Amino acid sequence: MLLFLGNKLFGVSENLRHICAACNLGEIKFFDYDWKGKGLWNLFFIGGTVIGGFLANDVFNGDGDIIDISHNTVSTLQSMGIHSFNGLLPGQIFSWSSLSHPAVVLILVGGGFLIGFGSRYAGGCTSGHAISGLADLQIGSLIAVIGFFIGGLIMTYFILPFLLPTLH
Repeated sequence: MLLFLGNKLFGVSENLRHICAACNLGEIKFFDYDWKGKGLWNLFFIGGTVIGGFLANDVFNGDGDIIDISHNTVSTLQSMGIHSFNGLLPGQIFSWSSLSHPAVVLILVGGGFLIGFGSRYAGGCTSGHAISGLADLQIGSLIAVIGFFIGGLIMTYFILPFLLPTLH
């Protein structure tokens, strides 16, 4: 409601640029703009999103209950070597100790770079295109969302089945 009433843009993917501009990283032209006037709202928005995520986790899953997911998903993950389903994320993948494995670091660094670069190149992130862009009937967002789905399917069915078993 505040976004609508305040006539503000809803966006998350450009926040890294705002943070870099706020840190004054030198004479980089891409970061030389009025970030306070352009991005301060989004920085507060993303900060609230992160805080809300932590609060929601404490309220809805503070006791570490097993997440109710489909039996097919559990079977598929177990065939890939994932057997822990306590909490919101599988601890075998999402833990500090898993950072010692090169495949996990490759996924995090490579995936982070591709997502960051792709978001800037595509003019927005997956959620921005799928929610806002499709709601505005933008053909560019439709093409981007189709590309995101194709990339997700390739990762799910062709790359992850080879990477996850190597984590053990």
